Amino acid sequence: MARTIRSLLVGLSLVVTASLNAQVPSQSGAVDITLGQASAPLYGPWKFTIGDSPVDPKTGKPLWAERDFDDSKWETVDLTPQPGESDPTNGDSRYVSGWTARGHAGYMGWAWYRLRITVAKKPGDRIAISAPLQVEDGYQVFANGTLVGSLGKFGSKGELLDTYFPVPGSYVLPVFPGKEKSDAELTIAFRVWLGPAGFYSLPESGGLHYAPVLGAGNAIEAQLHMDWDESLLMESASAIDIFIFLILAILAASLILFDRSDQVYLWIAGTLLMLVFNDAISTIIPLFTDWIDQNAFILLTTAVFTPLYFSGWVMVWWKWFHLQSPAWVPASVAAVTVALMACNALGSYVFATVFSHPVREVFTAGSFVLRVLILGLMCLVVTLGIRMDGIRAWLVLPAVLPSAINLFSDDLFALGLPILWHPFGVTIFFSTLANLLLVAALVILMLRRSLQSLKRQRQMAVDVKEAQEVQQIILPEQHIVLPGLKIESEYRPAREVGGDFFQVIPLTDDNLLIVAGDVAGKGLKAGMLVALLVGAIRTAVETDPDPASVLGALNRRLLGRGDARATCLALRIERDGAVTLANAGHLPPYINGEPIEIEGSLPLGLLEKFDCTVLKFRMSPSDRLLVLSDGVAEATNDEGTLFGFDRVLELVRTQPSAEQIAETAQAFGQEDDISVISVTRMSVAEPMPA
Repeated sequence: MARTIRSLLVGLSLVVTASLNAQVPSQSGAVDITLGQASAPLYGPWKFTIGDSPVDPKTGKPLWAERDFDDSKWETVDLTPQPGESDPTNGDSRYVSGWTARGHAGYMGWAWYRLRITVAKKPGDRIAISAPLQVEDGYQVFANGTLVGSLGKFGSKGELLDTYFPVPGSYVLPVFPGKEKSDAELTIAFRVWLGPAGFYSLPESGGLHYAPVLGAGNAIEAQLHMDWDESLLMESASAIDIFIFLILAILAASLILFDRSDQVYLWIAGTLLMLVFNDAISTIIPLFTDWIDQNAFILLTTAVFTPLYFSGWVMVWWKWFHLQSPAWVPASVAAVTVALMACNALGSYVFATVFSHPVREVFTAGSFVLRVLILGLMCLVVTLGIRMDGIRAWLVLPAVLPSAINLFSDDLFALGLPILWHPFGVTIFFSTLANLLLVAALVILMLRRSLQSLKRQRQMAVDVKEAQEVQQIILPEQHIVLPGLKIESEYRPAREVGGDFFQVIPLTDDNLLIVAGDVAGKGLKAGMLVALLVGAIRTAVETDPDPASVLGALNRRLLGRGDARATCLALRIERDGAVTLANAGHLPPYINGEPIEIEGSLPLGLLEKFDCTVLKFRMSPSDRLLVLSDGVAEATNDEGTLFGFDRVLELVRTQPSAEQIAETAQAFGQEDDISVISVTRMSVAEPMPA
């Protein structure tokens, strides 16, 4: 539909132009154009020659741009569109082939187009000319020897430094009066450069592919709007592609919040972003900015983002199936990716002045071999995943196939196979369709995987809840009254399951044993280790209730269990107040608000030859003994300030309850498990509870 509308507009322009005696050759050889509010395509006949103009030593301007230069011996070029010919990139029927298809095959370098016109216009009318919609690779446009516009970055001597992709534009022409005041005699000259970028991108490259349009300012402005509309419509599929994949990348990255252990979501997001960057550099950025020249474009797209995109999918499926072997696969993917980057870069036209065409063909062949290797690695990873996961793994194939086929889309184009279409003026590549299939498959796969992850998390939450309940069961009651002793305890785990533990075990009517400790780590792993140690404490007490012997038994239980470590102390309190304290790396207790001085020692689980510190002292009536875990001193507020041992000392000297100590540290900012045990020797022995 869009192409039909465009053809009607062009046809209408031709009818209007014809009715105004547009492009009628005069006796002087110039083309006469009468302008009202219309515009006229400059089909020619143009004068054309290859090579570059000498420079006028007086003015410093190219002689071939001057109005009176004699170009009668140049060849003639007609830019009138031919039936059946269209732009291979967007299907535009206004397209004409370049000079490599018009008798100058293989020529790269400068060439000139010249056209003399006499414009009959109203006094005061502005005259403008549209920028060529397709030209390789850069140009300068002159009107009667005056430079009025260009495509590309030019040096002071007229050399082309950087080339950019053409976009819709226009240039206002200066008014040069002729014999009549309302006439303008103009010689339009285009100085065009064809370099390796354009030469190797199209089989019919070279020069102007669309006839420039001349007209009054308002008419050219209307033409410019139409050209921009067509350009935006043509790139709309790419814009939609970029938007969809950007949203999908954000969605994939956000799924890591639901399962931080599954790194595949980050790999998917990163790989999709490579495609987003590649498409943006290929379409959106060149259309609206001049941030990237053609050399940077080819290096970024073919030598950076494209190899990373394809190798990224290999790693996505490697992570998807949680594969660990063969261990050489990730390193091989990295090596092949680096080699592909190098081959794509060195085989591109960017290095046309460094390497000859046969040498670059070797790099191109190497690129094909490396892409075959990437395909082989992808097939290997998927095959291993299918063997491991069974029939469920076949669900990834709709996502694997598009990325695998896209590896060779350029080769399909070189073979002449159709890989792009232009429905309703929208350019759609084969890769775009493959990417849409990839999107649909990925959405389904990630949704299914995230649901499975949520199911596992629910089950894990149930397991943690049960572990929490078990831990509460194995902890003693908060308030225990024994003959002559009052015991309080408070436990505040930093997570659902904590790593602190303590046991209060009456041995006989005359004494009891208190064991308190802190295992390394937090969470469910620490909770399982706590359960192990509590069971070991009960077993050790039955054999030998001596505090040092109990700690020795716990040390033996931890040895050989990887990184299982724990600080621990054991207190045996006699009826007469005699206390035996054995310590293995735990914080010393406090008695009546003062820390007990005891030599340091190593935690449990480090050395087979265990040696703990033992101290004996006596508790007088009304004495109070406090055992604290390091979670009290390590509490940290929002400003990063530790609660610290000075605050702990100040706190315990006020003789608060175990609950008050725990609440104070927790309110300050809990970072670790908090456990507090308070033992007070009564002045008068209390009877055993019934």
